[in-house]
Amino acid sequence: MKEGKHALRWMALLIAIPVGFAGAMVTLAFRHTLDFFNRLLFGRSDDITLAMHAWPWYCWPLIVGGGGLIAGIFLQYAVRLEKKQRINTDYLDVINARLDAVPTRTSLFRALSSIASISSGASIGKEGPMVQLAALCGSIIGRFLPAATLLKNSDVVAMAAAAGLASVYHAPLASAIFVAEVAFGISALQRLIPLVISAAVSVMTLWWLGDRSALYPLAEVQFDVSITSVVTVVAIGCIGGLAGAGFITLTAYSKKQFSRITRLPYRLASGGIAVGLLAILSTDILGNGYEVIVNIFRGHYLLSGLLLVLVLKLLATCCSVGSSAVGGMFTPSLLIGALVGAMFTVLTVHLGVGTQPGWLYAAVGMGAVLAAISQAPLMAMLMVMEMTLNSSLLFPLMIATVLATMVTYRLQSAVTYPLIATHFSRAEAKFDFDNTSIAELIIPGAAILPGTPVSDALAISTLKRERYVYVINESGRFLGVVSIHEIAASVLSQKITSDSPVSAVMDNEFPYVCQGQSLREGWEAFEKVTLERLPVLSNDTERYFLGALTKTSLVRKAGAFI
Repeated sequence: MKEGKHALRWMALLIAIPVGFAGAMVTLAFRHTLDFFNRLLFGRSDDITLAMHAWPWYCWPLIVGGGGLIAGIFLQYAVRLEKKQRINTDYLDVINARLDAVPTRTSLFRALSSIASISSGASIGKEGPMVQLAALCGSIIGRFLPAATLLKNSDVVAMAAAAGLASVYHAPLASAIFVAEVAFGISALQRLIPLVISAAVSVMTLWWLGDRSALYPLAEVQFDVSITSVVTVVAIGCIGGLAGAGFITLTAYSKKQFSRITRLPYRLASGGIAVGLLAILSTDILGNGYEVIVNIFRGHYLLSGLLLVLVLKLLATCCSVGSSAVGGMFTPSLLIGALVGAMFTVLTVHLGVGTQPGWLYAAVGMGAVLAAISQAPLMAMLMVMEMTLNSSLLFPLMIATVLATMVTYRLQSAVTYPLIATHFSRAEAKFDFDNTSIAELIIPGAAILPGTPVSDALAISTLKRERYVYVINESGRFLGVVSIHEIAASVLSQKITSDSPVSAVMDNEFPYVCQGQSLREGWEAFEKVTLERLPVLSNDTERYFLGALTKTSLVRKAGAFI
């Protein structure tokens, strides 16, 4: 058995290498496709916030709206296929449910929808379709693997998803952690190692192709730890959590409002027109926000400008996501976080307490809001560090990401990834199981005195449909049990008569549990016996009989997290 597990682990590591390479190539192909359509539409391939100026301002709503209309046509077809075939397209659902494969046609149509939205300037991230296509590529590879590898298709999909995300953000460790945190719910070592290798190979592929720079280079500056900076980081974490919760709530509200438009092409077109109108106030809200973050790090914004872009970006992203545009939430959330952090930079400088160089608070804000929205603080912390190559951010990011995650969680916000809510429910159910006392699940149990005739015990057993009848003394202390099978065997062998007292066949070494023990301890007690019920006593010393604990009640409780 151990050899089989080791073979499976080594096979996963070997397969992770080509999967990582394939994931990188798929995301590169998607980027080049976007560049092609940008040149076609705008005559240039630079950031959409600049490229949109190739057309006069009054055309912007029509461009974004037209892209939304085309995106809606592709998405509508994908949704029809999903409903008809009753399949889950999203790679996270495939991984979590251990499904056979990522659907090909629906993934491709969703990718085409995303290309139309992103190319026309929708306020949506690129990473969503990139990772989905990488996962699809991994799924296709998994279909051709021989059965001897013992790997499920969903395992290969997880490797490919980590590779795709790593190639987008140049953050292999954070990408592997994200897939483990969100898709698996736990960062189990045997699942995490292949993800790390696949993600690392993906980034190494990009390096080999010449893309070696950090996504947001901040390695030249160091975070200065002081009382003021720590207080500021705490504030950024709290505000970032509020911003994340607000973002999630606004997005849910936007989806509800846009759902009134039943036809997907019209819905996405409406969202596109809304984004285009907002772009008239500032084109910085178009696209995923990468170029704007770079400008923030360069200090190109005043406080009023930061606040304006923050409000507009929130509204624009809610319109794009709410209208069902296919894309990611990562980069928009990074921009929102950068804007929040940058405002703290401006405020601290204005108050004369600003000591941090290089807009490092903006980087801390990125981690905070990303953690709040994804509810994956470890991933957010590592991703910002890997994107900036600044190890001095570790301490402030630890504080900000955890605080932001807790604030959003405490506000009971909806979650960006439904799987997270499932994992939270399981975690809470397991916590309750481990900490709830047996006293809460006690049910009545038939109990008799030791002098009771065995005939009465048989009658009670038949009436209650219980195999065992509990024996107590006059003060209610537990003495043992009598088994109806033992009574029947003893009567047939003429060892006792029907009038004999139950004490003659009583088992006084019968296992039991106490009311103060946890359900986990009750579960462990049932593992040692083949019984459906166990007597519940007050404690080991007094041994007062209180009732019974059933295995069925424990199984129902455990079913919430197993």
